[in-house]
Amino acid sequence: MATKTLTITEDAYERLATAKEENESFSEVINRITGKVSLLSIAGILTEKEADKLEASITKSRQRSRLRMKRIAKELAE
Repeated sequence: MATKTLTITEDAYERLATAKEENESFSEVINRITGKVSLLSIAGILTEKEADKLEASITKSRQRSRLRMKRIAKELAE
């Protein structure tokens, strides 16, 4: 694995060290606190039926949102 050298202030280092858990590398701390998560880590957690239901729900929610935005724009234009 390739590595990079970073220069940070002592204050930033202390904050990072405080966030560091036992047996955790600084790279792991940075990934954890910045929310870096691999999409592969969630692959396969839904069944196909659950994924289809979720997709339909998202589509319906987006449609309602678009209609609401159009209604609000129309009211503001009046």
